[in-house]
Amino acid sequence: MDNFKGGTAVITGAASGFGFEVSRIAAGLGMNVVMADVQQEALTKAAAEITALGAQVLPYRIDISKAAEVEALGAATFERFGAPNFVFNNAGVGGGGLVWESTVKDWEWVLGVNLMGVVHGVRVFTPMMLEAAKNDPAYRGHIVNTASMAGLLSAPNMGVYSVSKHAVVALSETLYQDLSLVTDQVHASVLCPYFVPTGIADSARNRPAELSDNAPQTKSQLIGRAMASKAVSSGKVTAATIAEAVFNAIREERFYIYSHAHALAGVQVRLDDVLNGRNPSDPFAARPELGADLRKALRSAD
Repeated sequence: MDNFKGGTAVITGAASGFGFEVSRIAAGLGMNVVMADVQQEALTKAAAEITALGAQVLPYRIDISKAAEVEALGAATFERFGAPNFVFNNAGVGGGGLVWESTVKDWEWVLGVNLMGVVHGVRVFTPMMLEAAKNDPAYRGHIVNTASMAGLLSAPNMGVYSVSKHAVVALSETLYQDLSLVTDQVHASVLCPYFVPTGIADSARNRPAELSDNAPQTKSQLIGRAMASKAVSSGKVTAATIAEAVFNAIREERFYIYSHAHALAGVQVRLDDVLNGRNPSDPFAARPELGADLRKALRSAD
C-alpha cells in the first residue's frame, strides 16, 4: 500500500504519543483521519491541530475495552468515510509489579485495553476492509497493532503488561496469516517499540473508576512504575520517528516494526532459551547492577 491520498485512517490513542504523530502524517498524506481516544479534552485539542493541517477529521471519544463502543466507532467511521484503508489499533496502558500482586481489576484493566481493545478493532474493521476489497480490485488496506518489545521478551516485575503485549503479538501474527488466506489486498503489521517518550507511564490517570479497587500499590508496583517512567522519559527515539516507521512498513508490506534494533539481542537470547530447553536467561546480564538494585529493593524490609 503506497497511495494514501483520499483514503481513511482510524487511529486509537490518537490524542497523544504514537497515535497523534501517526494522525499528523496521515493528514499530511491527504487521508481522512478518525481520531479515537479516551481523553476528551486532549482529543478535542489534538483533533483541532490535525484539522488545521487540512484533513477531514472525525474525533471520537471511546473506551476501546468496551466492544459496543468500538462497534459504534466502526459504524460512525463507515457512515462518514466508508471503509478505512488504515487501522492503527494503538491505544494502550502500562502496568507492573510482581505478577502475583496484580489484582483482578489490574488484570481486567490492562488486558481490557491492551488486548481486548486490539481484538475489538480487528473484529470490527477487518470485515469492513475485506468487503471493500471484494467490491473494488483497486482497494488496499493495512492494519497495524501496537504491541511492545515486552511482547517479545518476558522482563521481570512487569508481568501483567508483558502478558497483554505477548497476546497482541500472537494476535497480529495470526491476523497476518489469516488475511493471507483470503486476500492480497489487506495486510497487517505489529509495532514493537522499546522505550520511547510517551504518556504511557502515566496511563493510570485514565483508569475507570469501576476498575479501580482502591488498594494501595505494593512495593513492587511502585518500583515498577518508577523504573518504567525513568526508562520511557529517557528514551532518545521520538514518537514522530516511530510514526514514520509505521508508514514505511505499510509501504513495504513489512510485518514487524521495531524502534530499537539493539533490543532484538534479548529476543535472540529468549528464543535460544526456548529452542535449547534451558531456563530463562538473566535479563540483567548486560547490566548486572540493575538486577542487583532491583533484588535489593524487593527483598528489603518495608
